[in-house]
Amino acid sequence: MDREALAGWLRLLLTPGVGNDTARRLLTAFGLPSGVWAQSSSAWQTVTNARTARAMQSIPDALEPAIDRLTAWLDESPAHQVLTLADAHYPAALLNTADPPLMLYLRGQPEVLDHPRKLAIVGSRNPTPQGEANARQFARSLGEAGVCVVSGLALGVDGAAHAGALEGGSTTIAVVGTGLDTVYPRRHDALASRIAERGLLISEYPLGTAPLAANFPQRNRIIAGLSQGTLVVEAAVRSGSLITARFAAEQGREVFAIPGSIHAPQSRGCHALIRQGAKLVESAQDILEDLRIAEPAGHRTEPGQAETPVDDLLHAVGHDPVSFDALQARTGLDTATLQARLLELELEGEVGRMPGGLLQRISRS
Repeated sequence: MDREALAGWLRLLLTPGVGNDTARRLLTAFGLPSGVWAQSSSAWQTVTNARTARAMQSIPDALEPAIDRLTAWLDESPAHQVLTLADAHYPAALLNTADPPLMLYLRGQPEVLDHPRKLAIVGSRNPTPQGEANARQFARSLGEAGVCVVSGLALGVDGAAHAGALEGGSTTIAVVGTGLDTVYPRRHDALASRIAERGLLISEYPLGTAPLAANFPQRNRIIAGLSQGTLVVEAAVRSGSLITARFAAEQGREVFAIPGSIHAPQSRGCHALIRQGAKLVESAQDILEDLRIAEPAGHRTEPGQAETPVDDLLHAVGHDPVSFDALQARTGLDTATLQARLLELELEGEVGRMPGGLLQRISRS
């Protein structure tokens, strides 16, 4: 995108009175920003109001510095990109929500936006040790099943979820509440770099935006909008995590919650969600089976394709107990073939059988 086109989009964002909703109406009426800014004030009034139309007549003082800053940032690295609502690569799942951002700033691997299996994991910034461990383990198991974990890079559950997804060999998306030239919190600087190498950081906020409290609840709609479902690990009754869950529910996405102690304040938000209809989960397998997103891309056997290799079968087993039927659904293997492959893994000490006919991968220390 050239400087003039960037200026048109940034001017929409920086003009007082022109928020996301008004900007989308202007774009619907007049096309690209170049078409919007070519109109008369009277034409703008047919879409907005007199006050906003008057504000649109003036070029914001912050526009030129913002363009300079953005073009310099884009030139720094091919991993720095921007997407607009008019871009063909703008994520469809987010485009179909009630309030899609006009612009998305990207740092990392933009192809991650096309990942077909995304799940949000959110929770307390001050989780219990068990809550943080749960977030990491759930994310690791989901990552091993080929799921991209979406979260907010905050302390506590968010950071554990990003780290767990990377440990599981998958990718992750961090939606932040600052400009992408800032990492917040600072202690997640190294984690942000790891995410940029294998995943993606996203912000709707212009470069230089500080970590303002109001931005974080707002960015939660993007976390929910990118994902097929949202898992809340631990949360107080009044928390940003429950805002994310509400956005997910409003968008028709699944909401999952991990129960906890009735005496722990961090569990009360999850219990409230469960009472409101969220699905209680005790393992990553519960989520995988519910969303039918368990089998990694390319691992399911279709007629005429090669059968699932043994090492890929280990990925399908994951680290949580799994039934034979669920494993067969993930892999697409016929009964005889799957039994034979599982026997090989049992003899090699990779898989063990548990009470109730469940199978579980055996960790090697």
